[in-house]
Amino acid sequence: MTGTLALVGAVVGAVLALTGAGGGVLAVPLLVFATGLSVQQAAPLALLAVGVAAGTGAWLGWREGVLRYRAAALVGGLGLLTAPLGVWLAQRLPPEPLLLGFAGVMLLTARRMARRDPVRDGSEALDGRPCRVNPDEGRLHWTAPCAWVLATTGVAVGLVGGLLGVGGGFVIVPALTRATDLDTRSITTTSLGAVALSAVGGLAGALQFGQLDGLQAGVFSGSAIVALLLGRRVAGQLPSRTLRRLFAAVCVVVALLLLARVLLR
Repeated sequence: MTGTLALVGAVVGAVLALTGAGGGVLAVPLLVFATGLSVQQAAPLALLAVGVAAGTGAWLGWREGVLRYRAAALVGGLGLLTAPLGVWLAQRLPPEPLLLGFAGVMLLTARRMARRDPVRDGSEALDGRPCRVNPDEGRLHWTAPCAWVLATTGVAVGLVGGLLGVGGGFVIVPALTRATDLDTRSITTTSLGAVALSAVGGLAGALQFGQLDGLQAGVFSGSAIVALLLGRRVAGQLPSRTLRRLFAAVCVVVALLLLARVLLR
């Protein structure tokens, strides 16, 4: 099982490096299919790997000056507080509803990833976005609507992350894209920072229920970090539209496999 855990962890880290989202969405289904773990056992492993890898990516982004740390702290902090509730719910649900939930999340992620490139060329009308960068300071100008959008995103990320063991980047990246005028690199890195914080809450809840195996967690997280570091080196050289569409296709296939697993039992 060790080799399988390392391989799945590498896939998760690479997806996080290339997209800033989606690694956790793939992690749990891949673990369930490849290792035979239950959703309740796979979810904490996925959260740990995604959280550690995301934290590494966020730290590197902070050093490069592209991490919007206040936005990441608000989204991730509220995710941290609400994630234990999601974990509590997951421990009380049978596996079938959780697998169906994963299938739905993956189809939603595929739809968002397959849409047009979110990179902005400056030609879009951004006046309606509640969170905008102050051109004089280079920082986000905080308003009540901006704080509300980010806060509700954080609550949703925590609940879904704790329930399904996902990082929540598939929620954060689209929310930041719609609500801010940040460039794609800042959005990706800020998403990683929020995911890392939110994962702490989910892990705390998982430890309370004794659902985390130390050896499995070390192998899975270590391979995810290595893949993320390697993926960052090539992320800017690959066509983002092709990567997103390929990832969307993978999500659709895995979602259909999950649905078949539930319906054919």
